[in-house]
Amino acid sequence: MLFNSFEFLLFLPCAFAAYWMLSKHWRVQNLFTVAASWLFYGWWDARFLVLIAFTSAWSWTAGAIELKRWDRRPSKTVLWISLAVNLGILAYFKYCNFFIESFFALAKSAGFECAKQGYGLEIVLPVGVSFYTFQALSYTIDVYRRKIRPVRDPVAFFAFISFFPQLVAGPIERAADLLPQFTRPRTFDCAQAIDGCRQMLWGFFKKCVVADSCAVVANHLLNGPDASNGLGAWLGSLMFAIQIYGDFSGYSDIAIGCSRLFGINLRRNFAFPYFSRDIAEFWRRWHISLTTWFRDYLYIPLGGSRCGKLRQIRNTFAIFLVSGLWHGANWTFILWGAFHAALFLPLLLSGRNRKNLDTPASGSILPSGAELWRMAATFFLATLGWTIFRAPSVSEAANWFAAMFNPASFAPLHGLPRETAAAAAATAIMFAAEWTQRGCRHALERMPRPAALRYAIYYALAWVVLFYTPSMQTFIYFQF
Repeated sequence: MLFNSFEFLLFLPCAFAAYWMLSKHWRVQNLFTVAASWLFYGWWDARFLVLIAFTSAWSWTAGAIELKRWDRRPSKTVLWISLAVNLGILAYFKYCNFFIESFFALAKSAGFECAKQGYGLEIVLPVGVSFYTFQALSYTIDVYRRKIRPVRDPVAFFAFISFFPQLVAGPIERAADLLPQFTRPRTFDCAQAIDGCRQMLWGFFKKCVVADSCAVVANHLLNGPDASNGLGAWLGSLMFAIQIYGDFSGYSDIAIGCSRLFGINLRRNFAFPYFSRDIAEFWRRWHISLTTWFRDYLYIPLGGSRCGKLRQIRNTFAIFLVSGLWHGANWTFILWGAFHAALFLPLLLSGRNRKNLDTPASGSILPSGAELWRMAATFFLATLGWTIFRAPSVSEAANWFAAMFNPASFAPLHGLPRETAAAAAATAIMFAAEWTQRGCRHALERMPRPAALRYAIYYALAWVVLFYTPSMQTFIYFQF
């Protein structure tokens, strides 16, 4: 079920009403949460409910085994079996064809003749598998590290894994933060619910108006004849950079706001990353739940930055390459990760990777000239990375870059879609609103005091979201 679908508009109020009718019986409320979440997930393809049920049951069982031997040393056998099963499922569904096709491509390049073409298997990638698998993995690892105590209640654990607002595209929650919220009664907080609605409204604006408008323009430019035009490649890459931010941060805003309607708090996933002043700050603000996941479960165990220079280089490339591979089974994602590793390393090795920890232009309305230059340079570099990310293949990315950096390839465009003006206007509104609220959790958190103006903004945004539909697009991160 998509957030931007008619079915969700019916599902949400029904789930909200039934959920709070059961507030006096929080264990039954948990059971309802699991049922509603499985309905939400199964709406796409009910067959994959078996997969999420198995992942939940397996991870809970691993924790239950550790609970029985809690006073003894943690079992590496239980840990490795649990990791192997969960990662094996992820590898099969997401990477099996990638590894098969890469193997035969390598064999062909080495001179071996292939008897037939098309070695891939017919595998459907389950929506959200990367997200809920990583959530389950973090629980198992934290139990092994004795950072959290295993939960006895399987229903609460199933609710933790399958909670529908963040099920298919995050944020990737930690058991220490989310699981305790399902092991105690919840009370309805009107102020929290109202702010959740505001955050959802802003998320819908970013997704349905900004991202979907930019998607039409980006697809027109990068999938058509203008892709070989330097101007078209640059504008298409710019539109995709805005699209992926509006799309993914919009989803996160909807998920976080929606969860607050149910008395559940999720971690922040985006902190206005396009206002970053260097790439290190960009990664502290972009997809925060994934970045911190890799930091805690890969980067730090490898030694982090508290080691020699060579190991720091190895650890940096490891975290970025694995992050790239997490996004998809394509060499473009791995190249995208390597690109960001190369940008991050000079900051790390020079000790400047934690230079910009404050709010941009703190205490000022506008940034200084130096800050504006650094933000523009960081956005430029991020856009180059998104060009690689968006490309269907490495060769296509090379063609786009060849056009972008060849002055002779610049020529008039073959007509832009009518959504271009709307995309530009919506983008300007989005960045202006988020800049004024850059110290807040979302762009509608601190609203003007006059009620008339406040509600005029709400109604205007709602009207645009409901009645301006350029071309409904699925969320980009559903494929990851």
